[in-house]
Amino acid sequence: ECYVQNTAREYAKIYAAEAEPLEGFGEVPEIIPIFLVHRPANNIPYATVEEELVGEFVKYSVRDGKEVNFLRRDSEAGQKCCTFQHWVYEKTNGSLLVTDLQGVGMKLTDVGIATLAKGYKGFKGNCSISFIEQFRALHQCNKYCEMLGLKSLRTTHQKQRKATSMKSKNLPNSSTIKKTVPKKAREPRDFISSEH
Repeated sequence: ECYVQNTAREYAKIYAAEAEPLEGFGEVPEIIPIFLVHRPANNIPYATVEEELVGEFVKYSVRDGKEVNFLRRDSEAGQKCCTFQHWVYEKTNGSLLVTDLQGVGMKLTDVGIATLAKGYKGFKGNCSISFIEQFRALHQCNKYCEMLGLKSLRTTHQKQRKATSMKSKNLPNSSTIKKTVPKKAREPRDFISSEH
């Protein structure tokens, strides 16, 4: 838990250094630090400690990977969290995604990280790879993504889908097959083979 949150915190610091100087960007999300405390005299010898966040606790993105909570995605904090996710995704070439963004205002805690199956630079996240796939499919850029010059994921995702559909167009279609099949074999049970 500490390793994941503090790793995400380091990415958030780099994001802040790039975003804060931009005119009109304003405040950026901050992932608060979390510490592991050893308490040898206690029945539970280890605990985590972090700053108490006071105010309305909001989930800006959910653990199932579905981008930003639809009720919150129009808020400034929600949009900036979404941009942070996009920024991390782009900086790591789609290999890592900070997810489960939640907290009070711009202070975030208890985040998750999804990585590709092999991990990213020796780091393996605590969330499913499907979070990355869902983010790529569902993310909608906002003005903060544009301010940072992030590439649209829609274009990339559509190109991948188009390439897949182009490959399937090269396969023979049913009319081509019918021309080579004798009339008797045109009944569906003879036409479809489980071996192909």
